Amino acid sequence: MRPQPNSTRSKLQQFTDRASDLAVSAMGMIGIHYKYGGTNPENGLDCSGLVRYVFKDAWGVNVPRTAAELSRSGEKIDKQDLKPGDLVFYNTLRRSFSHVGIYLGDNKFIHSPSAGGKVRIESMDLAYWKARFNGARRINDPEPDTDNHQ
Repeated sequence: MRPQPNSTRSKLQQFTDRASDLAVSAMGMIGIHYKYGGTNPENGLDCSGLVRYVFKDAWGVNVPRTAAELSRSGEKIDKQDLKPGDLVFYNTLRRSFSHVGIYLGDNKFIHSPSAGGKVRIESMDLAYWKARFNGARRINDPEPDTDNHQ
């Protein structure tokens, strides 16, 4: 039996709305200074601290703490299938999945770059990021299933 079109549309809309919440929360962090190991905007954020903070703020959920741990979470997706709210990973320390950002759409991502930097939006089309791209993951919406009355 095929799902009702309205049901499919509403699930897609819910996903889109939740992904937008992530993007809006992340953009609220622009200008926060980078701090290695940083987990909150008051003291500074590192790349995975930004991701963890934004997911907690937007969705109320905890995600893994490090870029490497995040790279094993959710579902692996192809670059051409990226949607806002997906995680993008880079090799910036001569090891895979050493940096993470949140995809915003239009080949742009938001991240907390490195010491001396601030949370900012960058283009994935820049040669530096193109050469270091490691992959992408989608953290599926972890909200409880309230549609359990079938």
